[in-house]
Amino acid sequence: MDDIVVARALHVLAVVVWIGGVSMATTVALPALRRGDLGPDRLKAFEAIERRFIWQARASVIIVGLSGLYLTWQLDLWDRFRMPAFWWMDAMVGLWLLFTFVLFVGEPLILHRYFHRLATEQPDIAFSWLQRAHWILLGLGLATVFAAVAGSHGWSIF
Repeated sequence: MDDIVVARALHVLAVVVWIGGVSMATTVALPALRRGDLGPDRLKAFEAIERRFIWQARASVIIVGLSGLYLTWQLDLWDRFRMPAFWWMDAMVGLWLLFTFVLFVGEPLILHRYFHRLATEQPDIAFSWLQRAHWILLGLGLATVFAAVAGSHGWSIF
């Protein structure tokens, strides 16, 4: 049973780093970038922050995915994905899929190129769009964490 405890602890720790990072980016870093608090070259400042944090986010998402899969497998929780009372498990997987796509496909292959060009040509629009997208991701993340914690402790809307 120690493996379950370790997997659950790693899962929660990785979620804290992941969603905490989204919160920091959304509420602290992006507003500072938009105001020019980190220097006049907002794109350069953004890329310096992103270059360091993207690997933390990717590692956290990998750990969340692997630990979640391990817990589901070891505890044989597969049937919960078909039960309305455990909708929050589907929400966790959906959020994980969204962030996995953004971090491993969308950002490096699509967003990086288009954002760089937009941030060079129209920085106000680019950083406004980026912050808005982060607010949406943060809202989804916080709602999912709330639902998962409440649901795993017996709360149900059904």
